[in-house]
Amino acid sequence: MSGSTPALQYLDAAIGLLQRVRDEERENITAAGTLLADTVVAGGRLFAFGAGHSSLAAQDVVYRAGSLALMNLMAVPGAVGVDVMPATLGSALERVDGLAAAVLDSSPATAGDALVIISLSGRNALPVEMAMNARALGLKVIGVTSLAYATGPDAPKSRHASGTYLRDHCDVVLDSKIDVGDAELSHEGVDAPFASASTVTTSALMQATLATCATVLADRGIQPPLLRSGNVDGGHDWNARVFAEYRDRIFYQH
Repeated sequence: MSGSTPALQYLDAAIGLLQRVRDEERENITAAGTLLADTVVAGGRLFAFGAGHSSLAAQDVVYRAGSLALMNLMAVPGAVGVDVMPATLGSALERVDGLAAAVLDSSPATAGDALVIISLSGRNALPVEMAMNARALGLKVIGVTSLAYATGPDAPKSRHASGTYLRDHCDVVLDSKIDVGDAELSHEGVDAPFASASTVTTSALMQATLATCATVLADRGIQPPLLRSGNVDGGHDWNARVFAEYRDRIFYQH
């Protein structure tokens, strides 16, 4: 629009994506939140996994004020973020066959638990095999991904031997609405598109799902095991009580 700055253009693009998530993913969010609530009621544990920058949305709901204390990070060393040198190693690990099975086999996850797998493209071996192996072990799987990477006109090919994507191995799929390339803006004189928004929509989907889970539990007469901020009076004491009550289902405290 005339007079619009790049900052406003980006914010408008992000708002538009969030509006699509709100309008188009409502039923899927309800299904995902209910799946997590069912898992909690049945005594199961909750896990979240994401590789590379997709891990940001997973980490955002683990040991976080206002989040479920039962959400544990399923970490893959070297693939959690850009904390390895060279940074390209993390991307390479996402394409390694068999890594997901090794991670799951050494994790506390077991049948009856739920795993949220976050992968923007959903095309790499690690998230695909993570979903396949998790379901084979009896876990319920929620996938947070961009369906454009699997179904759109510019969709890249799967990097998994099966030719499938993350979305093909999930009980519930949440679509982040991000276009292939994850860049919302372009500008004359700038050779590459820029300004990614996947963290915005993916984090919103995660928070909306956990909000749904908390309210479903409450509607069933169960107090959701939420954490409070340690920066408010009484927060640490509150969290200590939650940790004690659910210590057999929280693994980042051990």
